Order: sequence, then structure tokens, then C-alpha cells
Amino acid sequence: MTDLSNKLRPTNLDNFVGQSHIISKDKALYKLIKQKDIPHLFFYGKPGTGKTTLAKIIAKEINTDYYYFNATSIKVEDLRKVFERYKNALIKPLIFIDEVHRLSKNQQEVLLPIMENYDATIIGASTENPFFTLTNAIRSRSFLYEFKAFTKEEMQKILCIALNDVDANITQEAKEHLIHSSSGDARAMLTLLNFAYKVSKDIDITLVKELRENVIGDGVSSSDTHYDLASAMIKSIRGSNVDAALYYMSRLINAGESVDFITRRLVIFASEDIGNANPHAFNLSVNTMTACNKIGYPESRIMLAQCIIYLTSSPKSNSAYKAINKALQDIKDGELLNIPKHLDSQHIGYLYPHDFGGYVKQEYLEKDLKFYESKNIGYEKTLNDWLKKIKHKDS
Repeated sequence: MTDLSNKLRPTNLDNFVGQSHIISKDKALYKLIKQKDIPHLFFYGKPGTGKTTLAKIIAKEINTDYYYFNATSIKVEDLRKVFERYKNALIKPLIFIDEVHRLSKNQQEVLLPIMENYDATIIGASTENPFFTLTNAIRSRSFLYEFKAFTKEEMQKILCIALNDVDANITQEAKEHLIHSSSGDARAMLTLLNFAYKVSKDIDITLVKELRENVIGDGVSSSDTHYDLASAMIKSIRGSNVDAALYYMSRLINAGESVDFITRRLVIFASEDIGNANPHAFNLSVNTMTACNKIGYPESRIMLAQCIIYLTSSPKSNSAYKAINKALQDIKDGELLNIPKHLDSQHIGYLYPHDFGGYVKQEYLEKDLKFYESKNIGYEKTLNDWLKKIKHKDS
């Protein structure tokens, strides 16, 4: 049996599974592809979610030549050779660049004139959000789309298509493990099916677990998605219920969840839900993540328990979370203020607070904006007191 992930790769939009939030018939991108007039695109998201597949489908839909490059090994001269080949051609090629977040600034600069003049269509893909690695010039000439992990229903649909192409006897338990252990990664699921079939046409739970005992990536258990368990764990920590938090975390551990997945969520929680009410919670969670990733199971369970008890018992505040969300939303809504002259890089008229005992009143925004509202909980109260003293408003 040939590689199923390649053999079953859809070749048109109608057979493309998933990513309905960007590629269903009522979406703008779908309409642009059908009109054969697409912008430069950058796709990012988990592995095996259809980024490369969609790029190939787009090339076929717009009836153009397709070139694949990987940013880890790409050479500027190779790009230039392709661009030169189509310099006076009637058709313009589609250049697909994988791992696009690894493009150097020099490589991005080579792309700029090509993108500006549409001498080629550029599509990039990455498992990481390339927003912070792509230059402003690249981003202004393109659109970024996030690819989400396949849902259970979408994975079932893909598996059903695959099994119609494979002469195999497979148990329901084996099907469930194929889906659950692949964490929304269709390529990983088809790879497991592919090699299970090479061992035997009769595929049962024992065979698939022998090949892949635990989940990949963020993982799932056989009966509950990791998202549900993780959600229950976080809500229990937020609700200050130690036993419930420990229980759901234990369920995750027992299901084979990676320490990386668990600790990442604890670090996020420490900042989002505790914040400056107890800033030590962030330090402890980061240290827990570092230690657990170095040590691994089974010992990591002890550190995870220590951390989760501390987080659950800490005072809670989401002031920082709400403040940054409000600030970002205002900016997205067009609140783009001019920087006061004394604050720009010329420093003209700037009053240096250290020359005034640590604080001096001056304009920092050309209009009053309010993002941060302290909950006055735990250490936040101390920070409020400090601000009042710094600004000579001690009461």
C-alpha cells in the first residue's frame, strides 16, 4: 500500500476537508480562488491540517505552475531562477514556502518586489504563527490564515474515505484510537493506518497501540478529548477547588498527556487568572515547566501537583489579561494616537523622572485612555499603593 496521506490528498476544493472557517463556499478566500484571483497567503497551524494540500489545490484551481520550497534550506538564487524563468511568461507561478517563519530578512526582501508586482503568487506555511517573524512589508502585501486541528467529526470523515480505499478489517476500538491518538493531525492518523495495514489486514486495538501507544502532540484520552479535561482542570483551578484540579490533571496524566501540554496551560493560567495578585505563581509555573520538561514522567507528576495546588490556592485576578485585550482591541478598532514629541527618539522636551526624585508629571498619551483596572487583590493592592506613593497621592 502506498503512502495514504499522499494518495488520498484531495485535489479540488469540493473534496477538501476542514478549515470551514476560511474555505467554505460562502467565505471570501473560496470565492477568490474560484475567480482565479488570489492574494499572497500565509497559512499557520498544527501539522497535518491541510496547509500544503490547500496550496496545491489553489495552484490547480488557478491553472498555474507550482513550486515547493522549504525555508530551512531555501537559497535566494533558487528563487531568483524561478522568477527569471517566468519574467516574460503569460502565466505566473505559485511559490509555496514551508516553514516560512524561518525566512531571513534578506530572503523576505527578495520576495518583496515579486509580491508587489504579482510576478508570482506567494503562499507560505508554518506550524508557528509567522506574524512576529514576517516583516511589516510582507504582511501588508498578504493575508494570514490560521489552520485549526481537525475536529473528531472531520477526522472520522477522512478515516472513512481512507478505509474505502483499503481492503482491511478494522475494529471500532482501533478506529477510535486512530482518531484520538492523532490529535487532529490527519497525516499522523493515515500514517498509523498505513503501517498497521502493512503488518496485518486485520487491524485491532492491540496492533495500533503497539505502533502508537500514546497520543501525539497535545494528545487525547480514549474517552475524553484533552480539551475537555484541560478545560475542567483550568476551571477548577480558577474556582480554587484543589481536589478537582488534581483530579482532572491526573486524568490528563493517565491518558498519556505530555508534560509540555499541561505545563503550558499552567503558565498561561498563572498570568491570565492570577497575574499580579500573586506574581510568584508565574515564576513557579515557569520553573515547573522547565523542570518537568527536563525530568519527564513519572517524577514530573509530583512537581505538577505542587504547582497546581499553589495556583489553585492563590488569590485570583485577571486585570492584566483584560487590560491587554482592551488595549489591543482599541488599536484594532483604529485608536492610533500620535506619539508626543518629547517621547519619541529625539527626546526633545522629555523630563527624565530620575532627575525629579523618581516621578514627574508629563503627557504620555495625546488623549486619556483607560485599559488597566486593578482588582485590588493580593499583591495588586501593594502595586496600587506603590503607584499612589510614586505619584505623591498617598492617602
